[in-house]
Amino acid sequence: MSFKKAFRRLVVGSLLAAGLIAPVFAAMPARAMADANDRTGPPGSAQALAGVGSPEELEIGRRIYQEGIGANGKPITGLRFGGVELQGAPVACTNCHRRSGLGSVEGVDQVAPIAGRFIFSDDQLAVVSMNFRNIKNFNQRHAPFDEQSFAAAMRQGKHVNGRELSPIMPRFELSDADLRGLSSYLRTLSSKWSPGVDARTIRFATVITPDVSPERKQVFLDTLKAALNQKNGNFAPRMRTMSTAAEMMYNTNRYWDLAVWELQGAPETWAAQLEERHRAQPVFALVSGLGTGQWQPVHDFCERQRVGCWFPSVDAPPANASKDFYSLYFSNGVTLEAGLLAQQLNTNKPARLIQLHRGDMAGRTGAAQLQTLLKAGTKPVPVVTRSVDSTDPASLTKALADVGPRDAVMLWWPKGDVEALSEVPVPKGTVYVSSRMAGAEHAPLPDAWKPAVHLLFPYQLPEKRAAGLFYFNAWLKVAKLELRDETLQSEVYFAMSYLTETLTDMLDNVHVEYMLERAENMLSLREGAKAEDEARELSTARYNKGGVGGAQGAMERLAQPEARKSPRPMPGQTAQVMMKREGTTVYPRLSLAPGQRFASKGGYIVRFAADGKSVVPATEWMVP
Repeated sequence: MSFKKAFRRLVVGSLLAAGLIAPVFAAMPARAMADANDRTGPPGSAQALAGVGSPEELEIGRRIYQEGIGANGKPITGLRFGGVELQGAPVACTNCHRRSGLGSVEGVDQVAPIAGRFIFSDDQLAVVSMNFRNIKNFNQRHAPFDEQSFAAAMRQGKHVNGRELSPIMPRFELSDADLRGLSSYLRTLSSKWSPGVDARTIRFATVITPDVSPERKQVFLDTLKAALNQKNGNFAPRMRTMSTAAEMMYNTNRYWDLAVWELQGAPETWAAQLEERHRAQPVFALVSGLGTGQWQPVHDFCERQRVGCWFPSVDAPPANASKDFYSLYFSNGVTLEAGLLAQQLNTNKPARLIQLHRGDMAGRTGAAQLQTLLKAGTKPVPVVTRSVDSTDPASLTKALADVGPRDAVMLWWPKGDVEALSEVPVPKGTVYVSSRMAGAEHAPLPDAWKPAVHLLFPYQLPEKRAAGLFYFNAWLKVAKLELRDETLQSEVYFAMSYLTETLTDMLDNVHVEYMLERAENMLSLREGAKAEDEARELSTARYNKGGVGGAQGAMERLAQPEARKSPRPMPGQTAQVMMKREGTTVYPRLSLAPGQRFASKGGYIVRFAADGKSVVPATEWMVP
């Protein structure tokens, strides 16, 4: 027996003895564990796929699973909780078992996986983590279903082991044709790894659009490279590190191969560029990404090719993003900001709104959305929208010359052009500025303008944000990176770290749909748990002669200048601040629910304080 296999058995045995991993592992044959090292896909796939029927039967199964429509073209009927009758879409399987068929966790309720290899095969490696915070919770092993026991489960709610299924699970009125179709379709769900995955490597790409400035692109790439190096630094072929006990035993840690796809030319040519690169080297997902305006072709590529688009940093997500599946965004960007201002102006109505943009995609998108929202009120606010050269002081002065004291001004202005305002007289009305475009409180606004300016602010307030970004700022120092763009760099860091955690918890179920489903289910839990765990780690730090000991001590000293000056900082000093935070990003409340595609859904309107540097809230947190 090799040292590695012997070591794995020793660790697994120790963990079982300590009660740290589920007993389901104990029944796994040693041969099955060893096979996990050398296969090219989920091992139970062939056995499950053996029962797949005709294309016609597969289509019947698909419609039942996704739409709740039976073989006769009519809605299927299901009874829940002993007699509550539902029909059609409300009882479609995908509502609970999701697209992947790998189930979900809703609070304390666990929805078991029903993909074919989990119910029609005896695959000992068909294991799904059913709880983000408790590694003991995995799907329960059972004997394989056959067609008879499958029919009993669907019609009478009888499990193959004889127990009653949960009352949440409907008891269906299904014909024999319905059952054959559904059985066939389930066998195909999550039966193969998604493109871009093999036993050792998972391939990603990141996309940069051509409208990004060279300086911002470099900041993005430097941060992304540092996060990637950290992740791959924990990988050595056939000697994987133990992120979790389950990941170690199943040997599911993979090397990340990340390509940079820099798009060129007009947006109408981007689709062909993306398709060509994906054909040459298929990728599992686009991780992070950078764009200031147009992103629709990238979004459409991900939908078309079923490639995950994982939290890109973009100012203007596509208008249809909330209706699609394969892309997740931090927020709705300038569209969210338009909603914040519309809510404010529909309550405190100005005489007019004059909004300016320079003709770019982000500015046009924000202006169009704001105009639409203000026209929808019972007493619409008159809106004047002007496209001007944002770098020409004369054009700007002319565009703002007729602004009166009861008017409001909205500037959809990129950060690089804000400095031109230094040669423009301050308007008499209240001025609003897009934080997403201009750089939030770091926007290079002239001092004379700041008393008149309010910022649309889809981020956490600065004093609380510092606590949320504690570990991020410490990581920058460890990675020897300068803080040059807090929002962008922290978004990249979050995208990489959350993807690492998600893939770790997915074990060997490397399917794009499952990745996105886990992101939906686990984001709010992850943020709360991460903030709590990091604060606890700091509060329980121990001290040596040189100060705080271990890796946590290094983070504490690097992140806190005062800690570097004192050989013995007070234990828990930083943790007291961190306990008050609401997350680990520039956003205060990241969360997703099934079908949601924007993780942050609200914001503030803030104004500059008397010092002209800090900002204070002018409104409460708003969700338009």
